Amino acid sequence: MPGGYHIRIFIAWLRLSIRTTVFRSYTSLLAFLLRLIRHCQVFAGGKERTFREPGLAFSSHPADQEKKTHGTLAVPLLKAPLQSEGPNPLAFNNQSRSFPTGPIPSVPSTSSSPYPAAPGQFLDITLIPIIPGQIKRYERNQFQDHNEDFEIQKGPLDCSEELAPVSGWEPLTHPEGALFFYHSSDRVFTDVDVRDPGTAVTMGEVVKQVYKKARKADIFHVSTEIALERVEVDGKEKWGYYFADHDKRVVFWLEPHKSRDLLDNVRGVRRQSHVKYALESQYWFVRPERMHIELFPNKRFLPEDVLVRLKEIVMFTQADSITSEKCLAPYASDEVSSMLGLMDPLMSSVDKEHEHSVWIVARFMGNFCSDKFANFCGQPGARLDADQSLYDDSIPRPKTILFRVMNVILFGSPDAQSKALRKIWVDYTIVQRRWKNFINRLNNEWNGYTIFSTVMLAVDISFLAVPPVQNQTPAILVLYMSTLCALGSLVVSLVLAGQVNDSRRDSAKGVASFMLEMSHSILGLESLALMLSLPYALLIWGMVFFAAALSIVIYRTSDVVTISIVSPIWIAIFILSTWPVLAANNIHVSHLSSWIAEQVSHFRSWCHS
Repeated sequence: MPGGYHIRIFIAWLRLSIRTTVFRSYTSLLAFLLRLIRHCQVFAGGKERTFREPGLAFSSHPADQEKKTHGTLAVPLLKAPLQSEGPNPLAFNNQSRSFPTGPIPSVPSTSSSPYPAAPGQFLDITLIPIIPGQIKRYERNQFQDHNEDFEIQKGPLDCSEELAPVSGWEPLTHPEGALFFYHSSDRVFTDVDVRDPGTAVTMGEVVKQVYKKARKADIFHVSTEIALERVEVDGKEKWGYYFADHDKRVVFWLEPHKSRDLLDNVRGVRRQSHVKYALESQYWFVRPERMHIELFPNKRFLPEDVLVRLKEIVMFTQADSITSEKCLAPYASDEVSSMLGLMDPLMSSVDKEHEHSVWIVARFMGNFCSDKFANFCGQPGARLDADQSLYDDSIPRPKTILFRVMNVILFGSPDAQSKALRKIWVDYTIVQRRWKNFINRLNNEWNGYTIFSTVMLAVDISFLAVPPVQNQTPAILVLYMSTLCALGSLVVSLVLAGQVNDSRRDSAKGVASFMLEMSHSILGLESLALMLSLPYALLIWGMVFFAAALSIVIYRTSDVVTISIVSPIWIAIFILSTWPVLAANNIHVSHLSSWIAEQVSHFRSWCHS
């Protein structure tokens, strides 16, 4: 029946059309529901997380991503490239450097890699946690070739080939001139030269291992960056890593980690709220080490809130240094004034990709964060002035009898030097601002001592040539002693000036090492006080011996009238000259009279009994 056949064909066609339409509607409805769920997650403040086989990907809503990146120092993510079949998750997109408008590239998969290893090659990768200060950028001494001539090709100079990314690694130049590399898709920084093919393969495997551990930890977010460094431990090559969190502005690792370099000899750390300052200082900068932002300032936009915070800290530091002699500022007042003068010019770099400005802010912020950590900021018993000690073993010990005797012999100078040293050496830490003032004062004093010693030498030699003196053997002997003391003062002043101005004493670390060595001597830090007192004391002894020689000549060659006139004046000068020395040792006339009266009273009571 031809009519029945056509009807069956029509019904079959209609059934197929209805089934296809329903399926497409179901697919569209499902896609709409998924998009609705994602929008709800964004509005709720949550972070969208998608799973891409075979690895976990981290992504967020484009608008939310753009807002976050503007408020942090994280390097802006590149736009996700349009990928066809067989996408490369580590591919580098050099066409766009704007903030992202699409999904964040996924974490690299462990099943495929853009760094193909040689057949049969097996790489033994060992990852260890490090801090930014352990990146040995400034310790790498690579010697250059001795070629004298370099042939420049014809036409305008073209460096694009040398500066082109290699396997996704973009070469960047630090404001100080150092070369480092950044992988935009992986968000990885390194100082290792990845332009060598073998090194690029190894770095690819290292990145895969890091992300493999990161997927298990599940603590990533969009502003996280990684830094890698090749290190040698016990003769074996290992790879150091750390993560930088730009939202919290700290560094972190994927495993528990203890580091003496991180604590920087600060003892008694017990709370996370305290150690966060150490982690933040590693994020920024801390002298003399190099920290994350200071190491890798390129391709970053300077947030306004960071600069405003730094300006507030600098203004507070300046006010504190003006109004308090015991302020905790790590800089001198003139240095803080210079820093304050940089704040307004830096405002023009806000939200701009100016690596020099980012470097300046990072260096200043790191120093202030390190200072807060050392002073136990926000902790019970925080240090509130520069003289305050936080440890009981740093309390000065009672002065020994030997020191007291030497203090009298050296005219009270050791005690004065000891008090000054205690103000710059607190809890085995150098107060850098006071150390600079202390050294400047010593240099000025020693320059004066060298002049006085030279004059004293000339006076002694000239006095020896006087005819009446040549017949006075005691006077000649005392003049010899005066000459030797003046010569000793001159020599010691020059030696100490050379040692203090040594390049090893310029940095805080060098000064701290020197002070620590001196504090472990027999007399402790008092030995350094005795040493610094020698130029002054020897010069005074040279004058004393000269005065003794002059007295010998006067009393042995003059008549009675001359002696009777000179003696009272000489006694008055002697009393006035010894008065400052006695006062420095807490010996006063009033104390002496009361002591004599007390002794007389005791003697009378003893006699009556």
